[in-house]
This record gives sequence, C-alpha cells and structure tokens, in this order.
Amino acid sequence: MMGGESILINIRTFANDMRTFHGRDDILTLLVHLGYLSYDESAKTVSIPNREIAVEYASSIGVSHQYSALASSLQESRDLLRALVEEKDESKVAEGIEKAHYNIPAVKYNDENSLACTIQLALYAAIDYYFVEREVPAGKGIADVVLVPRTLYKDKPAAIIELKWNQDADGAIEQIKEKNYPAVLRDYHGELVLAGINYDKNDKVHTCRIEAMRI
Repeated sequence: MMGGESILINIRTFANDMRTFHGRDDILTLLVHLGYLSYDESAKTVSIPNREIAVEYASSIGVSHQYSALASSLQESRDLLRALVEEKDESKVAEGIEKAHYNIPAVKYNDENSLACTIQLALYAAIDYYFVEREVPAGKGIADVVLVPRTLYKDKPAAIIELKWNQDADGAIEQIKEKNYPAVLRDYHGELVLAGINYDKNDKVHTCRIEAMRI
C-alpha cells in the first residue's frame, strides 16, 4: 500500500471492537473505521487515502525497530530520489531500481507495467516533495512517470521517466524528446531531469540514462 497499491481484505471477520483481532484483515478493517485507510466496496480492497496519511505511516515505520526492513527500504528510496534528481547518477539509479525489483515477484515481472510498479515503489519517498503521476498524456504520446514538484518545493527539479522493456535506455531518452513529453510541464519553469530506464530480460539487469535541461 505504501507503494500506491490496493490490497484485498475480508471485512466480515471483524468483531467490531478494538480488542479482538484474529488476523491482518481485522486490523486493516479497524483502520478503515478509524479513517486511516480507504475501503473500495466493489473491489473489496483497502488503500492509503492521501499523501498526509501516507507520510505518517512512513514516519511511524522510520522510528520503529519492529519495522527495520521497511525503514531501510524508505531510506533506499530517499537515496534513489537523490541519485535521480540531484546527483544524476545513472549507476546509482539503476542499482536502486535493482533493489526494488526484488520486492516484485519474478512471475509478475514481465512487462513495462510491472517495471512501472517497481519504479513507483522505488521512488516512494518522492511523495514528500512531488506529485508522482503515471501514464500522463504529454506532447505526442504518454509519459510513463512524471514527477512534478509540490508548491513548497518548486526549487527541486521536475523529472520525466520513460520505461523500456528489453529495449534501450538511450531510446527512451530520445522518445521523451521526439514526442515532446516536457510539454506536460507547461506551468513549470526550472530544471528538468529526463531519465530513460530499461530492463533487459535476458541479462536481468536495469540500465539508466539521464539528461538534464531547463524549461
């Protein structure tokens, strides 16, 4: 859920009190009642309803020793974001995405959409500073991932990420330019980071190319 996804739950086992819990679903159902999660009745799923609550979950995890693995993942996400928008370090970005990849079951990791899910999970920390949008109509096509600085962080670079599956990271950069994806940021003025990310299904490695420009 902290990666922006929804999960299935069974709300029928909930005992309607704050003492009796038989499993994960009962705890999640209580969080729905308390307003900390949103419940989709048609899909029978729960999700984190907004950025503010997501940040609170992240803060709680970051200070709890019981969630050391998740806290480590959050720090890796912050490091990845820094490598992308500040350092423009292609090797670090590729390495960070590799780490996030291990959180995606291999059986599902077989197309650009699953790569996009990995990117979204890997860049979870970006929600502190950015609006993170996927599949955004831009220029002459659809931009895979766009990071738009929030009002309080207009000094941070914006970013457009194009994903390729078993193709070429350089080709991803060229696609951003040729299809004029930066046009989606018509209200933004400042540094723009262009990132092309490719996953080679044969070598099972990610590669990254980064360019910066001003708009």
